[in-house]
Order: sequence, then structure tokens, then C-alpha cells
Amino acid sequence: MEKAFDFENFKKEAVKDLLSGKQLSGPDGVLAPLVKQFLEAALDAELQSHLVKEKSEGQVNRRNGRMSKGVRSLSGGSFALETPRDREGSFEPQIVEKRQVFIGEDLENKVILMYARGMGYEDISAELYQIYGIEASPAFISQVTDKVLPLVEAWRRRPLEEVYCFTFLDAMHFRVRAENGRVESRMLYLVLGINPSGHKDVLGMYMAENEGSKFWLSVLDDLHSRGVEDLLIVSVDGLKGFEEAIRTVFPKAEVQQCIVHQIRHSAKFVSDKDLRAFMRDLKKVYRAADRPSAERELNSLEVIWGQKYPPVIKSWRDNWERLSTFFQYPQPIRKVMYTTNLIEGLNRRIRKVTKTKGAFASETALFKLTFLIIRETTKKWTIAYPNWGIIASQLHILFGERAKIDIRH
Repeated sequence: MEKAFDFENFKKEAVKDLLSGKQLSGPDGVLAPLVKQFLEAALDAELQSHLVKEKSEGQVNRRNGRMSKGVRSLSGGSFALETPRDREGSFEPQIVEKRQVFIGEDLENKVILMYARGMGYEDISAELYQIYGIEASPAFISQVTDKVLPLVEAWRRRPLEEVYCFTFLDAMHFRVRAENGRVESRMLYLVLGINPSGHKDVLGMYMAENEGSKFWLSVLDDLHSRGVEDLLIVSVDGLKGFEEAIRTVFPKAEVQQCIVHQIRHSAKFVSDKDLRAFMRDLKKVYRAADRPSAERELNSLEVIWGQKYPPVIKSWRDNWERLSTFFQYPQPIRKVMYTTNLIEGLNRRIRKVTKTKGAFASETALFKLTFLIIRETTKKWTIAYPNWGIIASQLHILFGERAKIDIRH
């Protein structure tokens, strides 16, 4: 007859071990005996259920002693687990499988989380060994992180909402090792949307060697195929070919070129000694009350600075139709649409994690890590955009039924 687990003695020994400085969890932790007792009891119950099932099916089987194997757990440290056996060898335990030597369902999640924080395979391996005493090879870690690839594809194909009130698109450059072994430049594009209830979501993630109208058409076709019927206002950073593509798929959409990007572009061509004065005069253009006032200020800017910086003025003139779109809207809507800063915040988070990466091993590796960063970041996107009640009311007035906004709530 097996000796019952002495819980009272365990408590006394556990308190003594803790007072002596022994860790509660981790390798050889204080909880090891309790975890061992729980698992062995669960395995016994599992075997008993197996034997009862076989008996009901007319099969003769019975217990056949135990075998011991060393295991580790996240909470219970390391210990020898006594696993019950059956004479026929048909028992396949589920709680702790036959060849399993590590206990803890969240080990893979911990590996994935460390990877999502930008840790390399060697760093993850060192961390696992230091904390849990586990030797994990780079191949094992790669195998674990590769398990997110089906999630990446499912996420990229998931259905979207019918309408997005605001949509933002921006790109980042990365270095990726191509199939030919050469390190090449890739552009990763993200699309962020705000739905009629005011909640943000990353709608898509795309990669290309070069941008252009053909590429943008494929992006917009993908959004449409996943259920998007209408985009009200789209903010872009002046990417070539985008406006033409969006008019093809979403002909009613309003396109706003990012004012902040345009200002940064202008600053590159202005000398340091003139920059403060130039920016003061430029601010009068984009801070104007309405489009006619902004155009008058743009004319004044050209009178003052046109001869000294003609390319800058020409750039504002050439892009004026897209730059001035926001003037037709009330201030709360202008504040949302005049810049792509909303998606750039996400980009900064991605850059913070990926900045130590010289070059990604493949496009798949880049997609995998970016998806994990997005997944961790968007977990915090639980509340609506600030002042959404006011913005939603204005959108409903301006766009009517297109906005799909329920103003009754």
C-alpha cells in the first residue's frame, strides 16, 4: 500500500526551506514535492480511467508498477516523477506524456513572449537555462516560434469590418536575407483603421521590394476581399501611386496627405539659420481656419521664401489638393486625419524591438516578429479614440449612412 502524502510535514519543511532562502519555484523549488504529489495522483487517476475503459471493451489489462523519470516544471522545480505503467503498454498519459521531461504549458508562451520582445535565440536559450535550468537549442526555439506562423496567416486573412472611418498607412524599411543569400532591402507596410465605434485595429501587413500603383492596388483589393466596403478618410505619407489605387477600389474615399511628413520634407531643404523663421511662416498655412485662408498664407509664404527655396514651395503647390483635404472638416476630425502619427506610434514600438536586428533571416522571420509585436501592442487597445462621441456625431452628419455609426448610444 502506497504511503499517503504527509501534507502537514510538507508545510513545516516548506516554511523551513523558505526561511533558509530557498526559492518557492524554479529549479529544485520548495513547491516540487507538492507538484510531484499532484501529478502522480493525476497520472494514477488517468491510468485507472484507461483500465476501466479497456475492461468495458472486453480487453484484459492491469497495472504494472511504475517507472521513474526526472522532470522539471516552471512552478515545482525538478524532481523524480513516478509514472504508473500498464502490462499491455497501451496507456498513453496526457497530463505528462511518455517522453515529456518538462511540465508547464506556458513554456512555449514564455519563449514566444521573449522572442516578441526582440530577444535572439541565444539570449532566449541563456534565459531559459538561468531561470529554469533548461538547455534549449536554437533549433528548438525556432520550432516553438514557428508555431505562430499559422496564426500570422489566419490573422492576415481574417474578415474585416464593412466600414472604417479613418485609415492610416505607413511603411518601414528592413534588411532581409533573400533566398539567394544576399541581404536586401524590404518595405513593410501596415494599415491601421478606426472603426465606427472608435476602436483601432491593424487591418493588414504587407511586404514589397518597391512601392507603386500596382502594389497599392493589391493591398486595397485584399482589404476589399476581406469585407471592407468603404473607407471614409485615408491618411497617407505621400506614397506614390496610392491615391490612384484607392480611387479604383474605394472611389468615395477622401485622401489626406500627412502634413507632418510634408513639414519634415520641407525642413530638409531649408538652412539652419532660416529654419525657425520659415517654420513660423509655414505654420500659418496649415494652422489656417479654412482652405481659402490657407491658400492666402501659402501665397505669402511664396512671396517671402519662394526665390530662396523654390523646391519647397513647389512641393506644397504640387501636393496641395491632398494636403488641404482636412480643411473641409471640423477641428475634432482634422486632429485625427491631418497626420499619420497614429500609425507611426505603432511603428516606433516595432522599431524599438527590432533595432538590434542587423538583418532578418527571411521575410517569414520579419512577418513572424512583427505579428507578435502587433499582437502584444494591440492588447492595450481596449478603449475608443479620445472624444469619439463628438467625432462620431460629426462623421454621421458629414457622411450619413456611409459612416455606419449608431448615434442612438
